[in-house]
Amino acid sequence: MSNKEIFSNNPLQGVGIEQVVTELVDQYGWELLHAYLRLNCFKNNPDVKSAVKFLRKTQWAQEKVENFYLYRLKNLPRPDDVNYELPPRDRVIPADQKPGEPCELSFTDAKRIHEKKEAKQKARARKQRSSASNPWGN
Repeated sequence: MSNKEIFSNNPLQGVGIEQVVTELVDQYGWELLHAYLRLNCFKNNPDVKSAVKFLRKTQWAQEKVENFYLYRLKNLPRPDDVNYELPPRDRVIPADQKPGEPCELSFTDAKRIHEKKEAKQKARARKQRSSASNPWGN
């Protein structure tokens, strides 16, 4: 695959983090973004300039926002396992996949998603504690 194909198949090519944040805020608003992403830059006195400043300094948060942009706002299908391991700006979107309409989001759905994540984390922590207390795994 040539460099031209890679760049033409990446929806984040030529899109700065400021544009990403602006589009997300215009579509969903600060409160809904905070409900889904749980980033304080979307909660405490939110504005585009301060959010962008934080995201430029914090790589994991920028990738979280860019993932949200690609798979919620642009509504692209989930990437394959190989692409999923790459940062969002390095992913190649297959030529047959085009951005769709933005996803409909709700506070109820955001709460359900976070409750599900917390339950998984608690289960993982219990499993780690039980395997740590019994070195033979029985």
